[in-house]
Amino acid sequence: MNLGWLSKLSAVERKTFFAAFGGLALDSMDTTIYALVTPALIATLSLSRPDAGILASSSLVGTAVGGWFAGIAADRFGRVRVLQFTILLVAVSTFAAAFADGFWYLLVARAIQGMGYGGEAAVGAVLVAEVVSAGMRGRVAAAIQSGYAVGNALSVALFPVIFGWLSQEVAWRVFFAIGILPALLVFFVRRFVPESAIFVEEKAQRSASPTHSFWTIFTGEHLFKTLVATFFTTGTLGAAYVMITWLPTYLQTGLHLPVTHTAGYLAVNIFGSFVGPIAFGLIADRIGRRKGFMLFLICQALNVAVYTQAPIGQGITVILGFFLGALQAGLASGLMPTFAELFPTSIRANGAGFALSAGRGLGSIVPATVGILSTRMHLGDAMAICAICGYTAAFCAALLLPEQQGIDLRTMAAGGAPDEADRLPHEREAGHPNNIRNGVATQ
Repeated sequence: MNLGWLSKLSAVERKTFFAAFGGLALDSMDTTIYALVTPALIATLSLSRPDAGILASSSLVGTAVGGWFAGIAADRFGRVRVLQFTILLVAVSTFAAAFADGFWYLLVARAIQGMGYGGEAAVGAVLVAEVVSAGMRGRVAAAIQSGYAVGNALSVALFPVIFGWLSQEVAWRVFFAIGILPALLVFFVRRFVPESAIFVEEKAQRSASPTHSFWTIFTGEHLFKTLVATFFTTGTLGAAYVMITWLPTYLQTGLHLPVTHTAGYLAVNIFGSFVGPIAFGLIADRIGRRKGFMLFLICQALNVAVYTQAPIGQGITVILGFFLGALQAGLASGLMPTFAELFPTSIRANGAGFALSAGRGLGSIVPATVGILSTRMHLGDAMAICAICGYTAAFCAALLLPEQQGIDLRTMAAGGAPDEADRLPHEREAGHPNNIRNGVATQ
C-alpha cells in the first residue's frame, strides 16, 4: 500500500486528516458494537429478528437526519465546530445505551447515535475535501473511510474479551459503556484543527451576495446532481448495510461458527475494510470517480453472490471476506469526496450531506427487509437478494453521475461554471512544492 502521499501533506492538512480519521474510527467503534451484540440483545431483552432489524434501521435513519442537518449547520457555523458536536453526540448516546431496558429505549438511543455518526462522517469528509489539494483529494478523503476499519477492529477485538470475562447479560452493557471514549477526541479537534480556509473566505463574502437557503440544492442545476447522488448512495449503502448489520449473525447462525471463530473471520473482513478505501482513492484519482465506482460495484455484487450462495469452504470464506470488506469500504470511501465536488462552498456540506444522508435513510429499510424476509427464507438468501438489488441500482445511477474529478473548489466557491480549465492539471503532480492548495497554502 502506497501511503507516500501522507508525507506530502502540509501540517494543517495532516492534522485535519487525522482529526476526521480519528473521529470516524472512534465513532465507528461505537456503531459496530450493535451488530456484534445483536445476538445477546435478542437473548437477554427478548427481541425478535424483525426488532433487531428495526433497531439497525433506526440508527441509519438517524444517520440520514443527522448528516443533512449537520451539513446545513456546517455551511452556517463552520465545519470544525459542528464536527466537535457530532463526535460528542455519538459518544454520549452510545454510553446511554448501556442502561437500556427494552426495545423502545434502544430505539431512541440508536437513533440519536445515528444522528451524530451521520453528521460526523459528512462534515469531516467535507472539511478534508476543502483543505486538501485537488490532485490528492480523492485518495486522502477516501482514506478517511479506513478509519471505519480501525474502529470496527477495536470493537471486534474487545468483543471476545468482554464476553469471555462477563456474563452475556452484563457484557453487552459494558460494551456500550465503553462507547464514551470518542468524547476525548473533541479536545484534540478544539486544540489543533483550524477551520477550512475556503469556508472562511466564502463566509466573509456572503454579505455581498444573496444568502442561499437549504432548499437551493433542489433547484436549477443542482437538482439533477442531488437526485443522482442520492439514488447512488441509496443503492450502495443499502446493500452495504445488509452485510454490516447481518454478517456477524449470519456467521454464527447461518454458518454455525462459534463466537471465537466469528471474531477471526471478522478480523479478515475488517482488514479488507482498511485496504479498500486506500485502493479506491488511488484508482479514482487515476481513472475517475465514476469508473472506479462501476468497477467496485460489479466486483462486489459477484462477491456477495458467491459468499452467500456457493458451497464454499472455510478457507474461501476467509478470502472472500477480505474482498467483501475491501470493496464495501472502497465504495463508501468515494461518496463524500465525489459529492463535495458537485456543489459550491455555500451549499457544499448541505448538498453532499443530503445526498449521503437521504441515501442512508432510504437504504436503511434494506437491513430491516432482510430481517423480515429471513423469517420466510434462509438468512443468506435474504441477504443476497437485497444486497445484489442495491448494487444493481447503484450501477445504474453511476452511469448518470457527473464526473468532476480534480475540480477547483475555489472556482465553484466563486459561483463560476466549472470546466476543464478548472481541473488544475498541475496539482495532479502530488507534492509539487509551489502548489497553492485548496484549503491552505503549502508549507
